[in-house]
Amino acid sequence: QLQASGGGLVPAGGSLRLSCAASPNIFSINVMGWYRQAPGKQRELVASIAQGGLTTYAGSTKGRFTISRENAKNTVYLQMNNLKPEDTAVYYCNGKRFSDYGSIDYWGQGTQVTVSS
Repeated sequence: QLQASGGGLVPAGGSLRLSCAASPNIFSINVMGWYRQAPGKQRELVASIAQGGLTTYAGSTKGRFTISRENAKNTVYLQMNNLKPEDTAVYYCNGKRFSDYGSIDYWGQGTQVTVSS
């Protein structure tokens, strides 16, 4: 189970930090990530982090967003700086667990991020 939090309304240029808590623990999840979906658009990957720490970012967020994971708290964070109105979307936490039989996706509930111009 994934529980996301931290969304809100901020002015352009502001910052927010999203949190995603995994239960029972984060160790069984190979890759944690954040996706977002704006009205009328498809869900897109924002950033991801693998168990070994390898990170991936969407081009539009690179240099502004930072994903990190704190295994002791079973939590993944998305620090978002210099937010732009086009970052407005519902953000979803995602976990991928790989097995010999394929990949299983886990999704948290969305958290709204609104950036005013």
